[in-house]
Amino acid sequence: MATYAPVTLVVGEEEFLVDRAVREAIARARAALAEASGGGGFDGGAAGDAGGDLHDLEASALAQGELAALTSPSLFGGGSTVVVRNAQHASKETAAELTRYAGRPSPDAAVILTHAGGAKGKALVTDLAKAGAATIECPKLTRPSERAEFVRAEFRRVGRQADQGAVQALMEAIGGDLRELASAVDQLAADTEAAGGRIGAQVVARYYRGRAEATGFSVADHAVEGRLNEALEQLRWALATGTAPVLITSALATGVRLLGRVGAAPRNAHPNALAAEVGAPPWKIDRIRQQLRGWQPDGVARALQAVAEADAQVKGGAVSPDYALERAIRQIVTYRAAR
Repeated sequence: MATYAPVTLVVGEEEFLVDRAVREAIARARAALAEASGGGGFDGGAAGDAGGDLHDLEASALAQGELAALTSPSLFGGGSTVVVRNAQHASKETAAELTRYAGRPSPDAAVILTHAGGAKGKALVTDLAKAGAATIECPKLTRPSERAEFVRAEFRRVGRQADQGAVQALMEAIGGDLRELASAVDQLAADTEAAGGRIGAQVVARYYRGRAEATGFSVADHAVEGRLNEALEQLRWALATGTAPVLITSALATGVRLLGRVGAAPRNAHPNALAAEVGAPPWKIDRIRQQLRGWQPDGVARALQAVAEADAQVKGGAVSPDYALERAIRQIVTYRAAR
């Protein structure tokens, strides 16, 4: 028989991880309940009824005594699965009822709760755990290293391995959205299944070339490195594929500011410590240090002014945002070479 937890508590603010945990808990519960009832509900159990009734509601809408009714055996068999979302908003009476239920759950039901994990309703999390609820933690992944580990775990989840270059390339191509990163890993694993082996940065670049190379940050990297032709080429491609001009000016500003912050730091500063200080991932520090070659402090200041002017023009002061961006890029490259 498939195993499941009678009461599962999913705690955290990471929306994608919470949604996934809830979906998986529902699937386990309904499979187990369907197996226990002999394969389904009424008349042998149609596919949609396998696992019995499914109820999904907000904790704030759960009336006193309603949980007992929802977890009662179904008239047609098959058990019941109840999802209670945002348990932190449960009333005092409802919280007490949920805790009592977790101590003595129905054998024919599964209850799955979500809680944001903050201070509100924190006692309920403790009480449910003490009562025997299985807890799944889904904390917010805010650090680049945490998201990188998530990507590595996603590759393991689909039975593939990826080197550090592939992980970094995928994060640069996709961004920080976990849902999109997970989808990209699934797609990469499926499309490269026949090739087998580890997935490297070249594979990621081949599949996400347009997206990875046409971002504002790619434009900024080329510009601060003095590669005018490549920067303009990426600018035109980014604009052609729908990247908003304001995002490009933002990336240019970030690139130039990081030059100034890293350039002003002690040369022997450790990348990890410096990363925390300037607000960039550790792997980026080494690249910025390489980009600093050819720059003087006054050149960085003038480049930042050029970006500020472009930003104002893009936000309404220029007839052509495209021209304003191209002009800013040309100025950045010029200021880099100035002595």
